[in-house]
Amino acid sequence: MLKRLSFLCAALLALSACSHNGSDNGTSPQPAPAQTSAPAAPASATKPAATTTTPAPAAASTAAATSSSSAAAPAAASTAASKPAAPAEPFVDNGKWVEGKNYFTIEPAQPTGVPDKITVTEAFSYACPACNAFHTTADQLAQGLPPNAVMTYLPVSFRPDENFPLFQRAYFAAKALGVADKTTDAMFDAVWKTGELASDDLTTGRPKPQSAWPTIDDVAKFYAKYGVDPKEFVAVANSFSINTQMKRADDMVKAYGVDGTPTIIVNGKYRFSPGDAGGYPQSIELTKWLIAKEAAGK
Repeated sequence: MLKRLSFLCAALLALSACSHNGSDNGTSPQPAPAQTSAPAAPASATKPAATTTTPAPAAASTAAATSSSSAAAPAAASTAASKPAAPAEPFVDNGKWVEGKNYFTIEPAQPTGVPDKITVTEAFSYACPACNAFHTTADQLAQGLPPNAVMTYLPVSFRPDENFPLFQRAYFAAKALGVADKTTDAMFDAVWKTGELASDDLTTGRPKPQSAWPTIDDVAKFYAKYGVDPKEFVAVANSFSINTQMKRADDMVKAYGVDGTPTIIVNGKYRFSPGDAGGYPQSIELTKWLIAKEAAGK
């Protein structure tokens, strides 16, 4: 099993991880930045969120959790606060993007819960080094979507050995409290730059003992910097509503066929990794092409 190394070595290791997905598509003279690879994820998405190392006691579901998190129901993901600026592109199939190589059809297609928009979803984890490397590109993608598309996010939990369930829980709690969108970059930095919420020792690149992993209380202290009461955050994070959203997210990960991160899903019908697309810029290009394909009904 591939262990995450320090961020100084992430690029080199990610290159080896992406060798399985045929990123050498002949259309990209610059092979994609190595970090595009999803981490090797032998553990399947069938692992339920209940495996999280963060206890989810039957702490009563607070009114804040019930009301705030209800917005998470469609697509079990957060709608980005980005402002699409790019015009919709016409669909042109010149043979550049090949189904089964650059992107894969999801069978059966899954409802998105956003009927009036084409939904672009990133399956990710704050604890994933490849997602950390990709997240500025994900930001560019969200900001450059055409008006007929919207960006959402799907946190995964299928690597309990790397503390993914904690960050899935944290994301949904932050979303319920209205701070997820404005803290995404800061969360990645807290895991991979400052080490405030790191499950790895960033100087050695080796996992910390689980007893030294960040907890939901540590995450609550982080969000206190953004005006969230730590006690409220913990209560919301451990609420029935968040547990339900985590279970739904796990079900969606399986339905989409996601086995690594980051993965991009377009309108519940297509998925690909940056390695499949051939690189970071190609991921943006392929996403927009699939949006145009979907809008044209092709």
